[in-house]
Amino acid sequence: MANAKVIEGLQIIVTDLAQQADGHALQSRIFAAEGFTKLAEKYAEHATEERGWVEKCTDRLLDLGVDVKLEAKKEGPVYKDPVDWVKYDLEVSKAGLAWLKEITEEAREDYTTFDILKEYYQDEEEDMYWDEAQLELIECIGKQNWLLQQL
Repeated sequence: MANAKVIEGLQIIVTDLAQQADGHALQSRIFAAEGFTKLAEKYAEHATEERGWVEKCTDRLLDLGVDVKLEAKKEGPVYKDPVDWVKYDLEVSKAGLAWLKEITEEAREDYTTFDILKEYYQDEEEDMYWDEAQLELIECIGKQNWLLQQL
């Protein structure tokens, strides 16, 4: 039987990441309505990618013989200002990566789960670096110039 902490972590990913995917899809529509086509496409793709991770973690729980739950999700924030969104998204990434690192380490004895979580960690780390790069770019060229690039 798999580590109980790992099973709990996989279920948390399924629940929280499903909400995050919905949030990114919603942000995509908001950005599209504001004319920020590039941001809209990025977050639509991101939502699809996150749903893929939900599927992988769900499948792994099922492989481990665990009953997957459809848990309640807390309300998530929505932003009209793209810069405020990127700042928020960065903070979510940082907190999520710290937690994910612990769960990934806990899964070291279960190679299949470890590989899934390690790959997911790398994907999330890449997202964090993108957010950081965008905020650095905004600092360098200014918010208005950055927003023009997102049209």
